Amino acid sequence: MANGQRQAAWEFFGSELKRRREDAGLTQDALGRRVFVSGGYIGQFEQAIRKPQIDVAMRIDEVLQTDGFFERMCRELINDKRYADYFAAVAELEGMATKICDYAPTVMPGLLQTADYARAVTRATNPFASFDYVEEKVTARMDRAHLLRGAKRPAFWVILHEPVLRIPVGGPLGMAEQLEQVVSLTRECTVLVQVLPDSAGAHAAMAGMMRLMEFDDAPPTVYTESVFSGNLLDDPALVKRAQDAYDLLRAAALSPEASLALIESAAEDYRRCASTT
Repeated sequence: MANGQRQAAWEFFGSELKRRREDAGLTQDALGRRVFVSGGYIGQFEQAIRKPQIDVAMRIDEVLQTDGFFERMCRELINDKRYADYFAAVAELEGMATKICDYAPTVMPGLLQTADYARAVTRATNPFASFDYVEEKVTARMDRAHLLRGAKRPAFWVILHEPVLRIPVGGPLGMAEQLEQVVSLTRECTVLVQVLPDSAGAHAAMAGMMRLMEFDDAPPTVYTESVFSGNLLDDPALVKRAQDAYDLLRAAALSPEASLALIESAAEDYRRCASTT
């Protein structure tokens, strides 16, 4: 489904939600209380600003007695084959986030990747995939990165574990260009980057990548990912634990200035290596 068609479908979802809510004689606040979200949250669904998760859609169906209508529509709309099933909802949410905090243990975060880096990562995890499949994934990743260029871009904070700088994804030239892009985005104040050095030893997020997202009128979320699976959570207790873990990572990481110097040095090393091969 093209982006324009998808947006039109979400708008239909919102208009149907409003119509059926009003038919049931419920205000946004009243429906929100019954499905365990705020009235403002319901308003965002109705205006197609925010896309509901499956569990919320199921509770809406139960309260409005709509026989699974909103669940079925939600499942169809988030079935975006540009992304893995477990990541589709995250891709929707990041476009509405006011703040994103990423921790990357081994691979550069998708929003910072160059096309060549994304291509190398996709090919490595899908060695028998067709050229078109790989290019579709790369294009989707590049499309996501446009949100960092918009006037309402989120505050974006990234902590890179040092191996991200040391694993030569796409070869020396590709890594030089990737790290140079991170440097450029940092100097443009598009992203704040810190490096967690290997010398930090054990740390608070050794289990894998982590992303925290905050919103204007919705609860914060945490997303964690492992091999071919991911979990998007908004349970307040779990989000608080993730926020505490991220604070510990910040404390153990190099300062932004020292991190930038290390990334620049690594980029120069890769550039020299590429020029001699």
